[in-house]
Amino acid sequence: MILLRRLLGDVLRRQRQRQGRTLREVSSSARVSLGYLSEVERGQKEASSELLSAICDALDVRMSELMREVSDELSLAELAQSAAASEPVPTPVPTPVRPMLNSVSVTSVAGTTERVTIKAPVEAVNVVAA
Repeated sequence: MILLRRLLGDVLRRQRQRQGRTLREVSSSARVSLGYLSEVERGQKEASSELLSAICDALDVRMSELMREVSDELSLAELAQSAAASEPVPTPVPTPVRPMLNSVSVTSVAGTTERVTIKAPVEAVNVVAA
């Protein structure tokens, strides 16, 4: 089962770590207890929208950017989950199809005896009479 709170916590932690900030710094700036912020980052607590807003402000990250990253993580998790749940279906190996060939002989207009034989798929030959 995919837990949104866990994905959200992972994204918040990565944002904080990218900035090289500690839990203490962010919790102080967001006016959230250090323990609670830690639980949110570990996906153990659901963060309210007010709390998320305060954390985003403290990290100087737009909530829409945070949610976009969470959405991307959720999409990947769903794909991985569905791939793991379904057994691979063997795909048949296609048999190569050889096109039907037509031989065409061409004699030059100048009347010389040069002959050229062209072999091409029937569908590819378009003869126009002059």
